[in-house]
Amino acid sequence: MRTIVALPGDGIGKVVLPEAIRLLNAAGFIAEYVWGDIGWEFWRNEGNPLPQRTIDLIEKHKIALFGAITSKPKDKAAEELKPELRDKGYVYFSPIVALRQHFNLDICIRPCISFKGNPLNFIRKKIDGSYEEPFVNAVIFRQNTEGLYAGVEWTNPPEVVRKALETHPKMKAFANVPGEELAISTRIVTKKASERIIRSAFEYARKYNYKSVTLCEKPNVLRETSGMMLKIAREISKEYPEIQLWDTNIDAQMMWLTKNPEDYGVIVAENMFGDIISDGFAGLIGGLGFACSANIGEEVAVFEPTHGSAPKYEKLKPSIVNPIAMFMSAIMMLEHIGENDIADKIKKAIAKVIEEGKVRTYDMLKLKGGPDVIELGAATTQQMTDAVISKL
Repeated sequence: MRTIVALPGDGIGKVVLPEAIRLLNAAGFIAEYVWGDIGWEFWRNEGNPLPQRTIDLIEKHKIALFGAITSKPKDKAAEELKPELRDKGYVYFSPIVALRQHFNLDICIRPCISFKGNPLNFIRKKIDGSYEEPFVNAVIFRQNTEGLYAGVEWTNPPEVVRKALETHPKMKAFANVPGEELAISTRIVTKKASERIIRSAFEYARKYNYKSVTLCEKPNVLRETSGMMLKIAREISKEYPEIQLWDTNIDAQMMWLTKNPEDYGVIVAENMFGDIISDGFAGLIGGLGFACSANIGEEVAVFEPTHGSAPKYEKLKPSIVNPIAMFMSAIMMLEHIGENDIADKIKKAIAKVIEEGKVRTYDMLKLKGGPDVIELGAATTQQMTDAVISKL
């Protein structure tokens, strides 16, 4: 029997993850779930949101389902530590970012594929005044460990760092800025990681018959980092002659994704640009309640919805949050470990519920979240799970 590490995390992660496990059980996926400690509670009480015992669990079992995480600015995080832990040198870091870096989960895959009948799907007005609903079928490959999220940054950089940076002529513009007024974040891109994410994007496109791979970067300004990725993409694309290589600038892409989203297939980008473009496409398929993701390394994989912890909804009874993003993340896990029949069964059940339209969470009814949405016809989190289970 396979063992899955379950990481509920914070806020609504504690709500949607158990529902996903309930659905997996109903669909016939047999597994043992071991629960790992991660998130804000462990930061406040231990000074570490990702305890070593959790890392050890993931190291042992290789597969994890993750709910959601709360992250706050550095000063706010320090204020919420237990009094006896304050001023002890503890610094908050995002545990999901730490997981990606510790296990080198360098490939992040974020499918943004619309479901027929979803009232939140993107629609486009036609010249005659009528509307059309293009089928959005984009899959974003986000480099997950480098770029602007690599964490190499300083406020008031050390003298050795500043002197090194000042060897670049562009730093002359900042020569007279006092150190305490200077904050620097680096964008680091390596050839090895770029080759791996770009090749993975082309392999996925070939496997699932996508006609194009789009590199979404900014090489006209970020000439070194984006330029390296574009050069590598052009070389790798020669090995996949049946797949077109497109390249777009991130700013222009954000405009085009609402003009012709159906034109795009697989998209690949650096960490921050991949984050931005995947949230943009998620908005076209219903928002973060439908957005799933996989973080994949050579040995370990962690699957998570891309929404946050939404703590204001955690304690609502009954729960109102949409669990579909968590369900879709569980489907990605099943596909990763070769349980394709069960994955397809769950995916079809979700599609039937959405197309039928009888059970919809508050976001699908375009309501503002709150305890009153149930009276307005919104389904609870548990009712949505029940509806999907009924269609298996």
